[in-house]
Amino acid sequence: MPIAPHPLPSRLRARLARCREELQRIEIALQGSVTERWMPCGKPGCRCQADPPRLHGPYYQWTAKIDGKTKTLRLKPEKVEDFRTWIAQGQRLEECIREWRRLSVEAVEKIRGGRS
Repeated sequence: MPIAPHPLPSRLRARLARCREELQRIEIALQGSVTERWMPCGKPGCRCQADPPRLHGPYYQWTAKIDGKTKTLRLKPEKVEDFRTWIAQGQRLEECIREWRRLSVEAVEKIRGGRS
């Protein structure tokens, strides 16, 4: 059963509308980070075993904590910017959720007339 809308101040209504518009622009939203790694291969005589070592790479990977477990994917270089964009969208999603919750508290206080 839908909840009847409450009259909200226009300022609050406008801020909620901005959040709604921002959420509609977000598609893929990831947590985590993309890292660049340089690694040795372990083959004797390879340049990565020299002094100083010249490591292989760069290799890219996305790492995130999902349901309490670390998830890691190796990325092709051409996918790195996509992942960085998706991570930025994930951060924006979290910001929108926090803002929506702040606005909701503010709205409830207005609806209740400022009573605690």
